[in-house]
Amino acid sequence: MPSLDALLGSAHEVVAVVTRPDAPAGRGRTLRPSPVRERAEAAGVEVLTPAHPRDEAFSARLRELAPDCCPVVAYGALVPQPVLDIPVHGWVNLHFSLLPAWRGAAPVQHALLHGDDLTGATTFRLEAGMDTGPVYGVTTEQVRPTDTSGDLLDRLAASGAGLLLATLDGIERGELRPVPQPDDGVSLAPKVTAVDARVDWAAPAVRVDRLVRACTPAPGAWTTLRGKRVGLGPVAPTDEVVPAGEIAGDLVGTATTAVRLGGVRPEGRAAMPAADWLRGLRPEPGERFA
Repeated sequence: MPSLDALLGSAHEVVAVVTRPDAPAGRGRTLRPSPVRERAEAAGVEVLTPAHPRDEAFSARLRELAPDCCPVVAYGALVPQPVLDIPVHGWVNLHFSLLPAWRGAAPVQHALLHGDDLTGATTFRLEAGMDTGPVYGVTTEQVRPTDTSGDLLDRLAASGAGLLLATLDGIERGELRPVPQPDDGVSLAPKVTAVDARVDWAAPAVRVDRLVRACTPAPGAWTTLRGKRVGLGPVAPTDEVVPAGEIAGDLVGTATTAVRLGGVRPEGRAAMPAADWLRGLRPEPGERFA
């Protein structure tokens, strides 16, 4: 929510905020508002919650509000062209990659999965294509060796908020014109699913490490043992050699060298340190994750 906070604290007038409809949450599955809605309402700002941006009531209200520009952060739905055309300066999206790299729903996770050393955030004008619009500005961020997707996204959200505000300032002053993205360097970042998050212990340690960090906190990396699912927190590559998948103390073998387990989440239980889990588990000699 850093971008919303930055806009609310700026000289720009926030006439309304668009977010997802209230969704079921918790054990009782009661409807709860999004954090964005709660923050906007606390600031006294009108909140629009269309099921889809093509809803006629939403587009009609947006025309009544007549915004100069619509900044967007992680909205998660494609905005149809008639709605894109409503604001004078269009919709300006903050995307967490250095476009045209990692267009799509999960740019931060894919940057980690593929071992990028450098990533960043980009502001661009939305158009009909998926993250294909012309670019206003970028900010860069070094990827740290132990970054999870949560760690990296937190830093990008903070630096990206400043970029988004600077972009809106530049548009308002008439100083910024978007530049088309290059044709080279395009890569795609589709959503990472729970199926994708299963660890393959026959992969090299570097691949296992990247997968677990990319899937932390969501969707959560996992494996199975004794027919039950075990969630995995970040692991630490080592120089030890253990057969692939075999549990040797807090080490687990891969195709190259072993990784050291950090936190685990046994099926039906809360997350805990791997050492505590292993003391209760008492794995047999040579026992392996599936």
